[in-house]
Amino acid sequence: MLTKSATQLAAAIRAGEVTSVAVVQAHYAYVDEVNPKLNAIIFQRRDAALAEAQAADDALETARAQGTIAALPPLLGVPCTIKENFAFAGTPQTCGLLARAHIVNDNDATAVARLRAAGAIPLGVTNTSELCMWMESFNKVYGITNNPYDQTRTVGGSSGGEGAIVGSGASPFGLGADIGGSIRMPAFFNGVFGHKPSPLLIPNEGQYPAARGEADRFLGTGPLCRRAEDLEPLVRILAGDQAHRLQDPAGVDFARIRVLTVEPERGPRMSADQHGARDRAVQALCARGARHEALDVPELGKAFDIWAAMLSEADHANSFSDMMFGTRHPLRAMRELVRLMIGRSPHTLPLVLLAAGERMAELAPRRHRRLVQTGKD
Repeated sequence: MLTKSATQLAAAIRAGEVTSVAVVQAHYAYVDEVNPKLNAIIFQRRDAALAEAQAADDALETARAQGTIAALPPLLGVPCTIKENFAFAGTPQTCGLLARAHIVNDNDATAVARLRAAGAIPLGVTNTSELCMWMESFNKVYGITNNPYDQTRTVGGSSGGEGAIVGSGASPFGLGADIGGSIRMPAFFNGVFGHKPSPLLIPNEGQYPAARGEADRFLGTGPLCRRAEDLEPLVRILAGDQAHRLQDPAGVDFARIRVLTVEPERGPRMSADQHGARDRAVQALCARGARHEALDVPELGKAFDIWAAMLSEADHANSFSDMMFGTRHPLRAMRELVRLMIGRSPHTLPLVLLAAGERMAELAPRRHRRLVQTGKD
């Protein structure tokens, strides 16, 4: 039960091969084994989840008697996990801020509601980086999340708790969000599958921090899964009334697919293992009829600066300084750096540095405008 996909688990529960209660119990038993080492799930809802599993089994029994199994939700009785920055009734939503440690939700984000309506049973919520804005999942509320393959290694961020618990085998899939790699890096670092969908396909409502205006197009809500076969059905469920925009993967014409690789590399260099994995993926796609093209993109050397400038331009309303300190005064972040050095700050170093760097656009407006235009071009 700890190696099957969510699709396989749903089919086994529906066929009566196993009960939802047994599946949920098996995953909680493994959570008890691995989570003390990983610190991935930071809030569990065991009693509620087991009650929901029993309700799923009761619904299945009734449906079998009435011959209506086909009408049941597709994920009925299957456990999952939810990133802590999503609103989820009865669970915290601190997003790693000590100032939000008292926050407990009384409703569900749209994506959470869609998973639950599809029959999924959340086991709990998982750790993030502070304000979901760093490549490591550490904050002063819950501490650090460790990698299931090597506890001395990072899980990535900001959906690192999801990556770790799914990668350990203690959750078949989870809900994450990605504005700059926050699904993709944890999936990669923890050996699982993740997908950041096309802009606005899946609603981002109910997350903290919220992405406003054009920044909503940068943010993507999507799944992390132990098995790749779950990505497509989960994206369809999460897309809701927008699922009609998705084509059937079986109908993809590989002859119309271009596979692009960047040569020479720009920015951080890949390892030999990464090169090998990329080349095998290219070969597999080309064997199905795709065309490979090598492309030089000099601007990728400034990819982070371009992304940061465009995100700042897209969402002037959101400010790390406002969320952290309640003010945008430039000296406030400087003071916090001093507090951090003497061990008295409630914030993490990456967020204090990001808050301090928010004023860079004002200090170098021409550079900022040039980076934004490069990104648009």
